[in-house]
Amino acid sequence: MNLKYHHLGIPTKEIKNGETYLAEYKLYVSGYDTSPYKIEWMRFEEGSPTHELVKTVPHVAFEVENLEEAIKGKEILIEPNSPSERVKVAFIIDNGAPVEFLEIRKSENA
Repeated sequence: MNLKYHHLGIPTKEIKNGETYLAEYKLYVSGYDTSPYKIEWMRFEEGSPTHELVKTVPHVAFEVENLEEAIKGKEILIEPNSPSERVKVAFIIDNGAPVEFLEIRKSENA
């Protein structure tokens, strides 16, 4: 499996500059676009449907070519879903920590 580092997600309770709100997840994200190391801050609202492990433990995220292949045989934390256009994600648990995999279609035809 070919893994390409994508970002580090860190839960926070602090309001950060430049937050983007994802209503479906009751989640604010920030920092990814401005951090040279792709550190993403995640601030969850009360009642967020996101798994508690992701809300409390930092996670590393990798871009993969085939999401289904990347999670095959792994302990699934969050089933494959599409938080934005052309992006599919899933979370697994590795050694007690959440790990995110992203499959990103580069264009409409890909």
